[in-house]
Amino acid sequence: MLLLPSSISPSPSLPIASPFPLFLPCSSSLMTASSISFSSSLFHCGSRNLWFPLAYKTPQTSTIRRWKATHLESSQTKMTQFANLSTLSSEATGSTTSPEGSVLPNPKPWLIVGLGNPGKKYNGTRHNVGFDMVDKIAEAEGISVHSASFKALFGKGFIGNIPVIISKPQTFMNVSGESVGPMVSFYKVPLRQVLLIYDDMDLPFAKLRLLPKGGHGGHNGMRSVIDHLKGSREFPRLRIGIGRPPGKMDPVNFVLRPFNKQERDELDFTFQNGVEAVRILLLEGFNKSATFVNSAKSLEQLG
Repeated sequence: MLLLPSSISPSPSLPIASPFPLFLPCSSSLMTASSISFSSSLFHCGSRNLWFPLAYKTPQTSTIRRWKATHLESSQTKMTQFANLSTLSSEATGSTTSPEGSVLPNPKPWLIVGLGNPGKKYNGTRHNVGFDMVDKIAEAEGISVHSASFKALFGKGFIGNIPVIISKPQTFMNVSGESVGPMVSFYKVPLRQVLLIYDDMDLPFAKLRLLPKGGHGGHNGMRSVIDHLKGSREFPRLRIGIGRPPGKMDPVNFVLRPFNKQERDELDFTFQNGVEAVRILLLEGFNKSATFVNSAKSLEQLG
């Protein structure tokens, strides 16, 4: 509540019973003299671009009537959820209190990690399809991936009502575990909720495969992640097929090649399926997501 001195009259048309103050239902930390304007019964919070009804106390009124905008209540709820997410690592009990007073467990976040190499040199290459996929997920869910910590660029948000952390390790592919391991430990993410997304030469181009666990399959980034998770392989992974190198091309050179236009169009279609697969995984479970992935048709099949 912002307490406005009665000497500041918001509008000549508004009856003020001086010297009683006005009580405005907007956080004082958001209010400045330049951000407030008034009508006869409303005030405008320019910093929030919202209009609120006025409430004021008169000699005939012993109570203060307060109004809360639905938008503000929704924002406050989301802010509370984000606060819970950011403090997961420091809460020993992992619980919170519901409005009814019962103790509820805090939802553990999912950690969604796309593997790739940092730097413009590697943008749009086959080895970076993990980065590309998590960028598409973040864009679809309105999550900004610009915070820098844990040797990664990451962002926090929600898919449906599920808290998520989306991460792009900046360590270079072969030592990705140096980023993933500490992040899993800090946020106390259960391994079954750590999803790794990466390229796979053993899958046909633009083919997706979702697995609940497994080895590294010769992928150095996954090898590093497993090593930094104390050898555990009990976490899901979404593999994106990039196909085999043509002829006798060195696989190292192949994975660093960019896509041609036709390949990029097909891959963009695959990314759309991948975004939906991740949403189903978090909201409906692994089996339904795997069924969706296995039944999804490629752009080429749709003809």
